Amino acid sequence: VQLVESGGGLVQPGGSLRLSCATSGFTRDSYTIGWFRQAPGKEREGVLCISSNYGPYYADSVKGRFTIYGENGQNMVYLQMNSLKPEDTGVYYCAASRLIIECVSSRFRYWGQGTQVTVSS
Repeated sequence: VQLVESGGGLVQPGGSLRLSCATSGFTRDSYTIGWFRQAPGKEREGVLCISSNYGPYYADSVKGRFTIYGENGQNMVYLQMNSLKPEDTGVYYCAASRLIIECVSSRFRYWGQGTQVTVSS
């Protein structure tokens, strides 16, 4: 199983970014996909998780602003982030695990390397 994130960067408050996660080595229908983030000095938190039998789960802080979608044919999963706020700053990780129903980092087995998102003016 491999997960490779891309698309992070610096964006002004109110702006948008789309993160990409290239997946390989597993069948997406059998796995839960999650996006997590970790800010400096804070624990890793679940942002958005989804699978065929779960969710989508959205953290309260991102409801109405973040969405997840995929392109099965290209094994890509995207995190669309709109109306970004400074508190959205952190390293964002794509993760996967066989069908689970919790958006909790300790439950996920496979992780990408992370991509930095900085929201600042």
